[in-house]
Amino acid sequence: MQPPLQNDDLDLEAAVASARPQLVEFLSHCPDWLLTASQHFLTELALSSLGGITNNKEKISALLDLLEKAGPATWKQFAQYVCMECDLPLHLEVLLMSSAGEGNFGQTEAACPDVTAWSSEPKGFGHHHSSSGSAKDAKRQRLDSSAKYRHLLMDSVRQRYGRSREAGAEAQKQTQSLAFNQAFVNLVIRQSKTPRLKEKTDRPREDVAGAPEPEECADTAVKVSDLFCSVVPLGTTKVIFLYGKPGTGKTMLMHRICQKWAEGVLPQFLFTFMFEFRQLNLLKRKLTLKELLFDVFVQPEDSPDTVFQYLLENAPQTLIIFDGLDEFAANMDVSFSKGGTTLTSPMSISQLFADLCHGKLLRGCTVLVTSRPKRLPDFLLDTVSVLGEIWGFDQEKVEEYVSHYFHQHSFKEQAISHLKNNTKLLSMCLIPALCNVVCICLEYLLLKHQVSVELPQTMTQFYIKMFLIFLNKQQGEYAGDEEAQLNCNKKAILGLCDLALKGLEEKKLVFYLGDIPEHVKKFASLHGLLTVFEVKTSGTCPETGYAFVHLSLQEFFAALCLMVSRSVDKNYLKKKFFLKSKWILKSETKSEFMESFHIFLSGLSSKECRTFLMLLAGQDEAWVQDKQDVILQSLKKMAATHLTGPKVLELCHCTFETQNLEVAQHIGSLLNFKYEFRNFRLTPLDMSALVFVINSGQDLTCLDFAGCLVDIDCLEILAGCKRVEHLSFRSRRCGNGFAAALSKALRGMGSLKKLELTGSSITAEGMTNLVQASSQYLQLEEINLQDNRIRDPEVKRMMDLFSRMEKLKKIDLSNNHLSLNVVLTLAKEVVVCQNATELHVRKDTVIIYFSGSSEKVPRSSDLRWEENKEHVIPPRQIKLCLQDCSLSPQHAMGIVAILQSCSCLSEVNLSGNKLGNEGCSCLLESLPRISISKQLDLSQNRLSVAGICSLLKSVNTCQKVMEVQVSLCCETAVLRFAEDRQFASFPLSEETVLSDDGEQYEEENETPAIPQKIRLTDSNFQGSDLKGLCEVLKECSRISELDLSNNYLGDKGLVQLFQCLPNLKMLHSLKFNDNQISLSSVFFLAQSLSTLEHIKTVNLSLGHTQMVHLTFWERVRSTSRWRTGFLAHPKHEAKGRCFCLRDCRLRSEDMTRLCQILVQCPQLTEIDLSGNSLSDQSIEILLSFLPSFSYLTLLSIRKNTLSPHGAVLLLKSINLCERIRMVDVRSSENAFLRLGASMQSPKTTCRLTGCAIGEGQVDELCSVLEQHSWLAEVDLSRNQLEDEGLRCLLDHLHQVPITCSLNLSHNRISQDGVLHLINAFATSGNIAEVQVSLCSKATLILKLTNRNDPRKILRLAECNFQPEHSEKLFLLLEKCTGLTEYTSSNNNVTVQAAERLLHSLRKDLGSLKISITEPWVHKERVMKLLKLALQACGNITEITICKDRTLFQLDERFPHCLEKVESVISRLSFCKPEIKHTSVYQGVCGKCAQLQKLRWSHVELREDEAEMLVRILLPLPELKVFGLTSSSLTTTGIDYLIMGLQNCQAIEELNLGYMKLSSAAIPKLVVGLSKMPSLKRLILNHNSLGNDGCSRLTEALRNMHYLEEINLSHNKIGDPGLINLAAVLLEMQNLKKIDLSGNCPSPAGGEKLMEALAHCKHIEELLLSRNGFGDRTAATLALCLPHMTNLKILHLQNIIRQAGGLELARALVVCGLLEEISLSENALGEQSIHALSKGLPCFEHLRKIDLKFCGITDDASKSLSHGLRQCPSMEEIILSWNTLGDGGAQELASALPEMEKLKVLDLEKNLIGACGATKLAEELARCPEIQFIRLWNNPVPKGLAEDLTSQDPRLCFSFS
Repeated sequence: MQPPLQNDDLDLEAAVASARPQLVEFLSHCPDWLLTASQHFLTELALSSLGGITNNKEKISALLDLLEKAGPATWKQFAQYVCMECDLPLHLEVLLMSSAGEGNFGQTEAACPDVTAWSSEPKGFGHHHSSSGSAKDAKRQRLDSSAKYRHLLMDSVRQRYGRSREAGAEAQKQTQSLAFNQAFVNLVIRQSKTPRLKEKTDRPREDVAGAPEPEECADTAVKVSDLFCSVVPLGTTKVIFLYGKPGTGKTMLMHRICQKWAEGVLPQFLFTFMFEFRQLNLLKRKLTLKELLFDVFVQPEDSPDTVFQYLLENAPQTLIIFDGLDEFAANMDVSFSKGGTTLTSPMSISQLFADLCHGKLLRGCTVLVTSRPKRLPDFLLDTVSVLGEIWGFDQEKVEEYVSHYFHQHSFKEQAISHLKNNTKLLSMCLIPALCNVVCICLEYLLLKHQVSVELPQTMTQFYIKMFLIFLNKQQGEYAGDEEAQLNCNKKAILGLCDLALKGLEEKKLVFYLGDIPEHVKKFASLHGLLTVFEVKTSGTCPETGYAFVHLSLQEFFAALCLMVSRSVDKNYLKKKFFLKSKWILKSETKSEFMESFHIFLSGLSSKECRTFLMLLAGQDEAWVQDKQDVILQSLKKMAATHLTGPKVLELCHCTFETQNLEVAQHIGSLLNFKYEFRNFRLTPLDMSALVFVINSGQDLTCLDFAGCLVDIDCLEILAGCKRVEHLSFRSRRCGNGFAAALSKALRGMGSLKKLELTGSSITAEGMTNLVQASSQYLQLEEINLQDNRIRDPEVKRMMDLFSRMEKLKKIDLSNNHLSLNVVLTLAKEVVVCQNATELHVRKDTVIIYFSGSSEKVPRSSDLRWEENKEHVIPPRQIKLCLQDCSLSPQHAMGIVAILQSCSCLSEVNLSGNKLGNEGCSCLLESLPRISISKQLDLSQNRLSVAGICSLLKSVNTCQKVMEVQVSLCCETAVLRFAEDRQFASFPLSEETVLSDDGEQYEEENETPAIPQKIRLTDSNFQGSDLKGLCEVLKECSRISELDLSNNYLGDKGLVQLFQCLPNLKMLHSLKFNDNQISLSSVFFLAQSLSTLEHIKTVNLSLGHTQMVHLTFWERVRSTSRWRTGFLAHPKHEAKGRCFCLRDCRLRSEDMTRLCQILVQCPQLTEIDLSGNSLSDQSIEILLSFLPSFSYLTLLSIRKNTLSPHGAVLLLKSINLCERIRMVDVRSSENAFLRLGASMQSPKTTCRLTGCAIGEGQVDELCSVLEQHSWLAEVDLSRNQLEDEGLRCLLDHLHQVPITCSLNLSHNRISQDGVLHLINAFATSGNIAEVQVSLCSKATLILKLTNRNDPRKILRLAECNFQPEHSEKLFLLLEKCTGLTEYTSSNNNVTVQAAERLLHSLRKDLGSLKISITEPWVHKERVMKLLKLALQACGNITEITICKDRTLFQLDERFPHCLEKVESVISRLSFCKPEIKHTSVYQGVCGKCAQLQKLRWSHVELREDEAEMLVRILLPLPELKVFGLTSSSLTTTGIDYLIMGLQNCQAIEELNLGYMKLSSAAIPKLVVGLSKMPSLKRLILNHNSLGNDGCSRLTEALRNMHYLEEINLSHNKIGDPGLINLAAVLLEMQNLKKIDLSGNCPSPAGGEKLMEALAHCKHIEELLLSRNGFGDRTAATLALCLPHMTNLKILHLQNIIRQAGGLELARALVVCGLLEEISLSENALGEQSIHALSKGLPCFEHLRKIDLKFCGITDDASKSLSHGLRQCPSMEEIILSWNTLGDGGAQELASALPEMEKLKVLDLEKNLIGACGATKLAEELARCPEIQFIRLWNNPVPKGLAEDLTSQDPRLCFSFS
């Protein structure tokens, strides 16, 4: 029996009371009639009390009170009478009738038999309110049919959902065991203030129908009656949407509402209809609204049209309930036509439902919809008026339900206690359906086992237990064990499983009799698994329908079917376990009804369910386990995919159901960084599953709940989570109560380090309680309480609590609307709190930082006097930031007090306030008494010019101020201080100061003299402001840098400022940029450079952005012991001074005036006049003054368009000033004149490239050259000379008495021009060398000489000669009998032409070298190339064939010597070759009798060619050099060759590199080597000698006393071979070079080698790269280096690390003759680089250093640059592939001018940006000898790179 209801939330009295004001308002219009009518119900005595009331409304209200007090009978008669006699509004009429106990209008007449008599009284009533008898009859007739239908509805609802049904259910209790409605307990419902469903559908929670709303719309708990009381506009349909998880009691609640309506508790509704979507699924035809209401629900007994019309007229009093929207199988996304909906139009259920919600049908009615969380139809998003979530139970209601359930049992208290003590069970019971299941199981177990009860752990196990209990209950005393029960009913159970699965797959939840086998129906009905009901599909007779008592039960049996069915294999099961598809694609679910299906499948995969499955399936354990493993493996794979928060939670539920710790551990490790939950509710059951998975993982994790509604009950469960280090909550729902509950939960979370509770509603009280609780958890490092409602916390108590938390690092109280007084109090407490390090306040941001550790930290390592003492705590430093806090002048003294109370402030930021001049002055006056170690920021405090002056005065009194930065426009005011250590390191200002006249005076002061930087920029200063500023500046004697840029001071301001300079004794830099100066200031500054000796540089620009930057020599020489060096005084200047003027249009008269001023400047060494648009006349004037600049070394004119005449004018300057060493004009835009210090070095270089010089300027050029005989180089490349200009120039060359290089490249010269040049070369005596290339390089270079040079060299490349050109060329070459070298590369010379060429080249005496590079060289056989060589006219002394380079080269000697030829032929006559090339042999013998060098590479020697080599060439008596590399021979051919080497007795160099010689060939080679007594160089690199070959080779080396070079690199030689070699090296005293790179020894072998090399006194080149030597070998080498005093080249690439590098770098200093060092690809480390840099000055002969890929940073660049600039012979520096940035590039750039011989600087692949590249370009202009600086692959902006390259092509930024 159902227990009596308590505290029902559907209150009729409340409804009547709420309508009372409207009833009084209506009746107050007829008070007289009402008083008369009341005489029939009340006594005169009672009515007499109303006489004194004059107000009608008060009188009517009092009358109603009297009627109510008279009793229910009186009130009932009165109500009936009023309803019949008055035209009351329908809702008031319904309320009155209901309050009178009437369920329908049909009882009215019987209850009031004399109503007609009362109504016949004429007094007042008839006139105002009475109706005629016929009207009353009409009304009564109109209401009668509707009233009967209402009565019929109530009866039907009572029968379906009311007490009559419950009574029937009680009678069948023995057969209907599964009763989810054992006792109805009110559910917890949360209503949202604003639905905003549109936003919710975009969130990922299962297409949530009602995902929780934004945080500002917090949910509130409501009663059911409150849902119906919400107000909507009149005539608007009210749509109430309730959603809830499965089992939360949605359907039961709807039944309850219907039941209470039938009892009259919802009087506002005349009619109530309820439809279940699971039954509506069965309707296949279209219906009208009338058919839906009458045919499907209840048909009226008569007059259906009248009833329907009454329904339409009274729609606001109609409630229509649609239950289970999630169970609707059809498509809900309907479209709406533009026309109106007709009542007679049949339509689908979807359309009917949509039109009802939109108010197109039955407008004004109330539609109540329930659903599980799912995707809502689009039309429903904008129509919902009330949104609520059914939560189910809370703990109180669980106890109430359990109490009802067990009310007849003696163990009721035991059951309640059991649940309370089991957190997991209690979490399950919060879902009503599960609560019922738990109670069933608990009841069964308590009845059988009173002492101990063990309940299942998971939902799946509970369902199994419940099912088994039902089986046992039905059998009663005759029940057997589980196995027997299952075997007995197995067929029916499996049939029921099949039915459940088939229904879900077909989206079928209601079954007809024909769908269910009889034995299944009988079994399910007997055990209460199916419910029976009527199904109406039309107006015909209803059918019987069957459904599982709950959808989750159907899902359970469907999942069970998959696990026990023999027809379901693994693949099918895996397909049906569709977690990934369901979770990832929210728009495509495989089944809309499978809400818990995956949960049950997961639960059935647990070990605990295995026995049950085995019994039911009739299979062994292995069969069941295989199926379970499919589910477990699928779960593991799911964890590795991308999952949102809700999906993670679902996976946790599945994992919890498995109860498999190994699976949970695996999934927990994969989910470690995925615990982020957004905008949905978490239940205690969710939290239990989540905690289970987290605790199963191995790592600490982060839990983030943002916008989630987390039940307070969840926090108790969360307390058991041991592996959370970061916990975050963000929700307005979290208030003080939540914080209190969380405080308790934190006790169990021992790993928690960071706690966030943001965007909540916590007040100061809640915060204090939370912090007090948190202070006990010493492991906490961070607490974030942003965006709460703290406002006015107890600061002192709060800081006291924080100070106890030893590991605390950060507290965030931002966005809590803290008052200014609170902030100041907080600042006061923070500065005295011992573990606080920073308070950061900016507007609403309030953050406190703490030291976070109580451990002691040692002092810095540079305090060596503390090294042996106990570690001490570092000095405490506090940062205080109070930005944008509206601080005003009245707060200044309070701030001062706070600052003075702390002696360890490092930074104070008071920017963005309103302190003004007054407040800042107050603060700054106290500055000497405030201890700040780094910075004070007073920006944005409304300072004026007067305030700045006051600031500077105050700064002058504080000795620790290092820098002042002020800008009124940017509202900046920042003071920077010297830290204590830095302050102590400055000398006391007891110093000797040199005045301008050179006299000395002494100042004594006991405070440190710290240089100050004053920046007063962007302040709109006028000239009038400067007077006050200057007065203050005069007092600031410690200023080292003064910046007054971006003001409006003008020319007068500059002059006025210069009057202050004598007082600024420490001034080093002055900036006056953008102050609107004119050319007058330029002349003034130029004059100042002459008059003020301490000015070092003047850098000016009058362009769009003006620049004025002056630097000064230091004028102070200290006598203090702190100073170690002498600081330069003007009288001791050595480096000169610089004047730079850019972007200023200078007229010729301006140039004259400027030069007249500058010539008076002593020590002026550099003038830069770039970008000034100088005319030719101005340039001529400038050049005329050059002789007067005695100290000038560089004149730069960049970015100035120059005419060809202007370029020639610059060239003429070499005749004006003999000190000019270089004239460099590029691209008609950039010009540089470099001058020497004296006239002792007469060599001059002239480069006029890209200056458009043509034939017209040749005469003028030559006249200059004729007057200047000491030119070293003339570069006229990239001009426009063409053939005619070349002819003209060549005609003048014989008159030019110079020895120099003349570059005419890129001047559009053709083949005819080349032939003319060759003719001049052949006939002219002063052209020694010609180099021509007509390809893209367009090279044309002449070497001129004025003396008898024996060399005559002609090199022609890619000239594309045609046959007619070739013939002319040969004729010209025949005339050139003095030629010493001829090179032809890719000139279309054929083999036949080559023969002709060799015939043409001859001379009388001496040697001639001929080189031919053509593609056919690679194709021709060696024999044919030898035949070609026989065409030469002289004796051949060298033959080189390099097929990889397509090179054929001969060296001839003239005249031809026949005597030697005959002797050679006679010596070789014994060979008697019997092959067909006899004539060739004889020819070779004749031509090559004097052959000395034979070098062949990449050739393929056939048998006859090998024989020629061995029998003819190798035995030649004068052969000294033989090289055969990378060539192809057969194995026998190699043996034949090695045997032939035995005849090379005069050989001095043998090169067999890349010949793939193995160790087997070495014994024969050793024999040959033993017969080479003169051998000096042995090269066997890139073979495969190995240890054995190397060891055998050492046998020959022992007797080779003259050997100077050994190359055994890349031969796979290990320790054995190397040790044998080392033993031989001890005896090789003449060895100069050894290359063992690329072998495979260990450090042990390396050490032996180094010890042996120490005995090679004459070693010059040591190449040991890419070996496995390591640091041990490097250390040994370091010890041996002092013995290698002749070492010149050292290669140690990729073999050492930091330790060995440091030892080696320190030892290298003893090798003073070193010319080349390669340490590339070694991780040397900074110490090694510093040590190497320190030793670089010792290498006077060092030409090249390679430090590629050595990890060099900017930090090491300073010492490296310092060392490199002291290497006088340095030509090439390779620093590519390091990490040098702008700083390193700037350091290197500053060193470039001092490296006078440097040619190449490689900085490829570093981190050099715009600043570094610009600095390199600036310094490159001062370095004429540098050929290029490579900057490939550096992050230099493309535009800047192009600009810098155009200024100087030697800067290379790309490969092209």
